[in-house]
Amino acid sequence: MKIGILGSGLMGGKLGKFWAACGHDVTFAYARSQAKLARLAAECGGADGSVAEAVDGAEAVLLSVHWSRIDDVLAQAGDLAGQVVLNCCVPLNDSNSDLVLGPTTSGAEELAALRPKARWVSCFNTSPSESFAPVFARKGTDTPPQLLVYGDDVGAKDVAAGLIRDIGFEPLETGGLRTGRFAEPFALVTAELAYDQPGGPALTYRFDKLRG
Repeated sequence: MKIGILGSGLMGGKLGKFWAACGHDVTFAYARSQAKLARLAAECGGADGSVAEAVDGAEAVLLSVHWSRIDDVLAQAGDLAGQVVLNCCVPLNDSNSDLVLGPTTSGAEELAALRPKARWVSCFNTSPSESFAPVFARKGTDTPPQLLVYGDDVGAKDVAAGLIRDIGFEPLETGGLRTGRFAEPFALVTAELAYDQPGGPALTYRFDKLRG
């Protein structure tokens, strides 16, 4: 699968490298340093280029930038018509301390309004990037941790589910884009547990429904 990575920080850089290790054709784009993009590409046998180049012909696009950069990256990406876009962004302020949207809307919904022709699905935004390497390393050897996935396009969620399983997570269906109103605050809960509580940042989770 051809995947365009828009935003090559901790989330985009790690996911791109693991997807490349699974045999996907990955193109890294949108970083402060072109040298960083080139380094990421060289490390995993992928490519680097402009946002337009990463999006062109991509079967999936990962949007992984700070919320303050959304307008800029989308302007370079075009209308994304018909393309599956995995959104792992959380609408945070410049200090990453508070949400700038909610509770009657969400980043997921606002992105869909900005690019209504794209096939939006949100995932990876409720798990710290530090969890990706250990989860990938243990893939297939243990019960996988879950990862919230939500969106209104069933086909897009199917694509996302495959890419989620490639990393080693089990996709957990959590409804439509409106779920972002609740999942994005939950992302701050996982951040609190990962970064401010003891035990280290490689946090994962599973939800179980008890019967009997």
